[in-house]
Amino acid sequence: MKCLVINLDRSPNRLAHMAAQFARLGIGFERVAAIDARQHPELALQSQHPKHAAQRLSAGEVACLHSHRACWTIIAQGEASYGAVFEDDMVFSANAGALLADASWIPADADVVKLETYFHTTVIQRERFPVGHGFSMFRLRKNHIGAGGYLISRKAARDLLLVTADINVAVDNLIFDPAFAISTGKTIYQLVPALCAQERFVGAKLPSLLAEDRDAAWAASGLAAERKKPVMARIRREAWRMARWAADFCRLRRQIVVPLGPVEAGD
Repeated sequence: MKCLVINLDRSPNRLAHMAAQFARLGIGFERVAAIDARQHPELALQSQHPKHAAQRLSAGEVACLHSHRACWTIIAQGEASYGAVFEDDMVFSANAGALLADASWIPADADVVKLETYFHTTVIQRERFPVGHGFSMFRLRKNHIGAGGYLISRKAARDLLLVTADINVAVDNLIFDPAFAISTGKTIYQLVPALCAQERFVGAKLPSLLAEDRDAAWAASGLAAERKKPVMARIRREAWRMARWAADFCRLRRQIVVPLGPVEAGD
């Protein structure tokens, strides 16, 4: 299974980090040159999905999508049924190599398998599919943000290329948010425990470049300065959260913060 790593030309330290990670796992990878928003500020002016009407995507977020599209093109044009896509700030669990070396564990109906955790609450189906080496898969039923590590089928890669040919969408929303038609029509699994996570969650040596870009755009928009929601609004939100929990329980679903698999000392 081909492993693709998205990396900016101006980030050799991140490439070295990923090279060390894959060397530890005994797995090869192919570098995919990331689109650099600093060289293409015009990206922020391209057409965007209506979802982003309140706050448009920054040039960095659009560049991120285009970088992932470069990976989807490689997978769509390849012969393998699945390919793995990683951003260049990931840390892998100790047993990740066993899964990345062999694609036979991937269910035939899988369009996407999310390998990453963002340590945010999400919802998965209760039915468990063991895949060995301490990992299991569950159907993903709620948006789980982050596109730092995932498997994608050749067909799904082609579909994503088509749907983003003329419009830009935040890449993690596009793949993992059920609000998008491209996601509702796909079979998406979540690996538990996760095979990888952003390094900033476990080591804080490699801050997220995209997160910094998003924070700057958010501050510039003035939305970050909005006042805290009133008490009644917070009560209604909590009541809605409890209602969703009850509905999920009845539909054999459960909320989870996906853990990261054991990481070797020194990572």
